[in-house]
Amino acid sequence: MSTEPSTHLSPGSLLEVRELYAGYGDSDVLRGLDLKVDAGEIVAVLGANGVGKSTLNRTISGLIRAHAGAIRFVGSAIEREKPAAIVARGLIHVPEGRRIFPNLSVDENLDLGSYRRAARRRAANRERVFAIFPRLYQRRTQRAGTLSGGEQQMLAIGRGLMAEPRLLILDEPSLGLSPLLVEELFALIRRIHAEGVAVLLVEQNVVQSLEVADRAYILAEGRCVMSGRAADIGADPQLKRAYLGL
Repeated sequence: MSTEPSTHLSPGSLLEVRELYAGYGDSDVLRGLDLKVDAGEIVAVLGANGVGKSTLNRTISGLIRAHAGAIRFVGSAIEREKPAAIVARGLIHVPEGRRIFPNLSVDENLDLGSYRRAARRRAANRERVFAIFPRLYQRRTQRAGTLSGGEQQMLAIGRGLMAEPRLLILDEPSLGLSPLLVEELFALIRRIHAEGVAVLLVEQNVVQSLEVADRAYILAEGRCVMSGRAADIGADPQLKRAYLGL
């Protein structure tokens, strides 16, 4: 493993990950990974199954403790903080698989998103979520478990927005959705971003992720093997074949 990296945060950076090693037990899944998200960006993290994308999300959000390396969010070290403290700072992780509460209503699920942050503005933030996701307003008293898969994904993202995120991590949001719903989802991600929310988009849907993102990182074997402007990566057929299987 490397020596402890510099704690300096680059100007304008919202999130910066330096020389990150993390995994399960004594095994490292991430092996010296570097990444950053600047304020106002959508950054895509791409790669095949098993390259460490979900491990990265869990480590950033405090669900897994880093073995080595630095994670800085808005200038503060968070690699040793607990998940609740990270949420309170405004770094919100919407995990893969939606993880809604099926027996609670849409309203109740949304309200739980403001449990640690922005509780005083709960009503106003709920209306903001309904403006972005009008379908949730139509279902607000309905049990979440009776929603369609696309509506459940909207609810999971809406619950994240209830905490007024400075950075929203979306882990495989298009997983299991029909092509039509995937199109709708990516349009909604653009709208969320237009409202001033920075987004770390971790996806296997390469083509649409590169269309919506400002920059992208490609992961392989727990490392970042390529990064750059999303438009440049999307225009490079050799790169897409080599690392993304396209």
